Formats: sequence, C-alpha cells, structure tokens
Amino acid sequence: MEIAIEGMHSPECVRQVRRALEQVAGMQIREVSIGSAVVDGDAQQRAAALEAIEKAGFQPHISA
Repeated sequence: MEIAIEGMHSPECVRQVRRALEQVAGMQIREVSIGSAVVDGDAQQRAAALEAIEKAGFQPHISA
C-alpha cells in the first residue's frame, strides 16, 4: 500500500514516520521518503499504520 503523507518536510520527518510504522506489529516497511511511505500488511495493520502516522503528527492518505 502506498501512503501519501502531508506535513513531511525533512529527513527528521522521515525518521519520525519510520519509527511510528515500526511500532505496528507485523507491518513490512518497504520505503519511507519525504511525502510518502510504501508498506505491506493486512487490513488491520494498514489501519494501524494510518493511525500511527497521524499520532506522529502527519496527515496520511492512501494513494490510488
């Protein structure tokens, strides 16, 4: 799943999002870059990933 993430502007933002995603049990993180993340997981993990990104202070949107 590709996630567009608003509010990321620096390498520190990338680290914050990666740390948030690492807290989601079973989530496979393929890539995190400024403005997006690509992850693999089931529906529950994907929902948890979006919540984790929001809690880190960013606005996630599933990319089509």
